[in-house]
Amino acid sequence: MPYKANEPRPHKIPKARYRIENWAEYDTALRQRGSLTVWVTPEAIAAWAPATTGRRGWPRDYSDVAIEAGLMLRLAFGRPWRQTEGMLRSIMDLLGLDLPVPYHTTFSHRSADLGVATALRKASGPIHVVIDSTGLKVFGAGDWLHEKHGGKPRRSWRKLHLVVDPDRCEIFVSELTTTDDGDASLVGPLLD
Repeated sequence: MPYKANEPRPHKIPKARYRIENWAEYDTALRQRGSLTVWVTPEAIAAWAPATTGRRGWPRDYSDVAIEAGLMLRLAFGRPWRQTEGMLRSIMDLLGLDLPVPYHTTFSHRSADLGVATALRKASGPIHVVIDSTGLKVFGAGDWLHEKHGGKPRRSWRKLHLVVDPDRCEIFVSELTTTDDGDASLVGPLLD
């Protein structure tokens, strides 16, 4: 009602109009969003098969580079391991590379032990860090569903504890706990 009563008095703000004047460039940019470009270096191709270790036992068929390639594809596209295996096979076929692709079970077993975070820079001396935690809602019905139908809300919360270097804006350590663990009890383990 207040808007109708004061309609002749307020200033009229014209509606913003967005017009595309460079339609060809805009259309090309939209098509480029869906393109997939894959670069494979000769060093990665040479390191795809693991070097012989001379140890006893069955040798591994795939190096850590092959497992890490599948892991990065899985994280980038959010696919399960079977679909990641199929995607990596099709990429190898498109590139014309005759490299074996690990099975999804190999990806699953080997990625658990793979240290992907080893590429981070290590500190050479003492550093200043900031430790903080935040709550994360994991699952449960929304508030509107609770208000509409009543009943007990089924929400669950977790705490995400972070150790951050404020100078370089890097996260050194992260820990996900339940709400039962306090912030002060994790300071020692996070600093270790």
